Amino acid sequence: MGAQNTRNIILDILIEINEKGAYSDKVLGAALRKYQYLSHADRAFISRVVMGSVERRLTLDYIADMYSKVPARKMKPVIRNILRMSIYQLVYMEGVEDFAACNEAVKLAVKRGFSSLKGFVNGVLRTVAREKDRLPMPGKKDVRAYFSVKYSTPEWIVDKWLEQYGEENTEKILAAQFDERPLIVRCNSARISPEELADRLRDRGIKVSGLPYLPEALAIEGYDYLEKIEEFREGLFSVQDLSSMLVGHAASPPKGAYVVDVCAAPGGKSLHIAELLKGSGHVEARDITPAKVSLIEENISRLRLDNIKAAAADATVRDGSLTGKADIVLADLPCSGLGIIGRKPDIKYNASEEGCLSLSALQRKILGVVSEYVKPDGVLIYSTCTLNRQENIENARWFVDSFDFEPESLEGRVPKEICTDTARLGYVELLPGVTGKGFDGFFIAGFRRKAR
Repeated sequence: MGAQNTRNIILDILIEINEKGAYSDKVLGAALRKYQYLSHADRAFISRVVMGSVERRLTLDYIADMYSKVPARKMKPVIRNILRMSIYQLVYMEGVEDFAACNEAVKLAVKRGFSSLKGFVNGVLRTVAREKDRLPMPGKKDVRAYFSVKYSTPEWIVDKWLEQYGEENTEKILAAQFDERPLIVRCNSARISPEELADRLRDRGIKVSGLPYLPEALAIEGYDYLEKIEEFREGLFSVQDLSSMLVGHAASPPKGAYVVDVCAAPGGKSLHIAELLKGSGHVEARDITPAKVSLIEENISRLRLDNIKAAAADATVRDGSLTGKADIVLADLPCSGLGIIGRKPDIKYNASEEGCLSLSALQRKILGVVSEYVKPDGVLIYSTCTLNRQENIENARWFVDSFDFEPESLEGRVPKEICTDTARLGYVELLPGVTGKGFDGFFIAGFRRKAR
């Protein structure tokens, strides 16, 4: 496929994400499946430009505004996104020639019916190309503005993290969102050993690396398409990030345990726990809609596990049939997602302070309901993939103060390499760029129901 058609695909994807509010991972994933006949190089280029243009969007608009009389927010959506994807190529991609980025952008503007603006597009991009090694940024004296523009993150999020983590750790967290990361997968230890899986993948020419934290975690690179890997189709591994895998270890289900996951889709944590049970016990993986339940069921079928079942249920509505029945309740609850912006960068632009408060209240409602499912001396694991005190530690403290639970130490459950001083107090907070390489932002807390 020619450069023009490849960039045309990129523009369509960016408009869906930036102008219509679609989720970046879903839109890009659907496009790559649709165009899987393209060469690996073309698909890699599409992925790189799309994700780079989204994750750097605030910075790219800042640069465009310096060289345009019309601010980016007032431009035609097509032109705005052509400039974003082209400035990204000029400033952040060494393998793209300046003239190619500029010329293809002009051609794209004409193709989309904006011939009258081709001079504008060309002028802005040629100037950026000349100035790209000395682009003026906000001064470091205004830390908030400097971090916001440099790391393309809204100022309210920067403020929140500066208050919670301090300047040094905040910058590490912000910088980590741009780290290159291999795909992390979880070996289905109920069916194959990590060593055997790694050998089989290497035989297919896939680069495989073990990780120092969890034995079932592998990093893979150099594959063409996930669904083309026979071992994936056979259910010998699943895609799951390190931080998410830690939830299963925090739960540490004993043999024969009855586990209820109240917000399970797409099922990664539930399936992990089913694997850790090694065929014993039972996991009930619940979520609110039939579509989400269907997604869990597809993964159950692919992994060929028979000690887990999916069911539709609203976690905010009490189910009397579960009262006092569960050895472990897993509450990985809806959250603002600020810890995973490295994988889903559109989250940072769509989140809001008001949304965080609303989600915090929803979490409290769900915790109040599902706490009743835990049997005396049973365990509740509360987790989120965000970095926001209101949705994490404040809710954990509220829960202990409000219900007949006490903190459950996570020492010995989470790896020593990332075990923080708080693990003995019943919770860990994982910070990208601070905790260790490869970790998303995550919060995990354990509680044990007091014996009656």
